Amino acid sequence: MLNIILIVLHLIASALLLLFVLLHAGRGGGLSDMFGGAAGGGSMAGSTVVEKNLDRITVATAIIFTFTTILLALRLETT
Repeated sequence: MLNIILIVLHLIASALLLLFVLLHAGRGGGLSDMFGGAAGGGSMAGSTVVEKNLDRITVATAIIFTFTTILLALRLETT
């Protein structure tokens, strides 16, 4: 039962991590350009509150993904 919960959590974390990484800015403006923020670019591009929160959410999702990966590997090793 624990394996099923870990696998479902791992799949959700991996899908969310993929989504959040794709929302990040590449060489362009990223999320702020997509929704009309920082229209002129300049020095404020990439430093919006939304993008800082996106960074935090991405890091938290990556940590969850890492822990589920380690836990699944340990569970596989013991069986």
